[in-house]
Amino acid sequence: MKTALIHDWLAGGNAGAEKVLFELLATLPGSPIYTMVYQPEDFRGTPLEGADVRPGLVQRLPRGVQNYRTYLPLMPYAVEQFDLTEYDLIVSSSHAVAKGVLVGAGQLHLSYVHSPIRYAWDLYQQYLREANLTSGVKATLAKMILHYIRLWDSSTANRVDVFLANSEYVAQRIWRTYRRPARVLYPPVEVSRFDPARPREDFYLTMSRLVPYKKIDLIAETFSRLGKPLVVIGGGPDWEKVKALAGPNVQLLGRQPDEVVADHMARCRAFVFAADEDFGIVPVEAQAAGAPVIAYGKGGTLETVIPNRTGVFFGQQNVESLARAVRLFEEQAGAFDPRVSRQNAERFRPERFRQEFGAIVDVAYRARQAGEDPERAVLNLPLGVQVEPA
Repeated sequence: MKTALIHDWLAGGNAGAEKVLFELLATLPGSPIYTMVYQPEDFRGTPLEGADVRPGLVQRLPRGVQNYRTYLPLMPYAVEQFDLTEYDLIVSSSHAVAKGVLVGAGQLHLSYVHSPIRYAWDLYQQYLREANLTSGVKATLAKMILHYIRLWDSSTANRVDVFLANSEYVAQRIWRTYRRPARVLYPPVEVSRFDPARPREDFYLTMSRLVPYKKIDLIAETFSRLGKPLVVIGGGPDWEKVKALAGPNVQLLGRQPDEVVADHMARCRAFVFAADEDFGIVPVEAQAAGAPVIAYGKGGTLETVIPNRTGVFFGQQNVESLARAVRLFEEQAGAFDPRVSRQNAERFRPERFRQEFGAIVDVAYRARQAGEDPERAVLNLPLGVQVEPA
């Protein structure tokens, strides 16, 4: 079985989607990886170093690697230029255009969807507001482009044989957007690199790319008002905004290596997470380090944080709601057992991801070979069942 992997782009950092790609490559070793752009220096020391990565049309455009997002209107065309006719199995890892690759009738296409294109669907109005594109000629052009992308994105759902979603939350959005069912396969989390047994210290922690929807500005403002110590790890376009809201009790460390992140997670009093996230790997990492989580009660965190056992939720993305959650956490701080948090995080180990994904591939391929529906076969596969390789 000849296999190929498709990923939207490989530039700008190593985040949760890329960690999924590493595990897909580990399960299907030697598969070439097709992508819009590839910046090798961002992936030194990762499984992509030395892998067969094949960037596409956008890589060859002026400043394509540095400014690849500006070429979004061209990406539907660009992803359709990959020639995948020699492969039996195609696995796309998609939060933008990867699922739209062209496939033949005899090929099997599994698409692991991190999210339908958020800035074209769920975050459409928010994206336009934050980009100051609510009126004028530029706004009209942006709306027309996103309208075209929605039409293209909807049409490409028929190119996928089996949808895999990274959470129940995303599976619901796949159904709403494409009217297709999706099998949930939670992303892999490297829980083994965190130590849950270290003593807790008197500071709160948050970590993320500093982009608007992550709401790090909200966390900084809340803790500045509360006067409680907060450490912020991460960099991005919202740096100055967060810095302006940060009081003397808020420490901004910028981007930090993995060992510094793990050290802070092992020592923090609690981890704070305010994003409406599709899954949210970082709150799981915090639990792997034994840290309770104070999280916005929407999206993937509802599937990864156990209320009043591994964390507490707040209901609205505003200062008052988050502040109430912090006070509630402090009232019951002694109720959170690091061992329970670690046990909860163990559900997302990479070994579990590889086993489940391998079983899904086997079942889908067998169904296709037998002339049966691979989607139905995958949806009917019980969780945790090991299937002998074909």
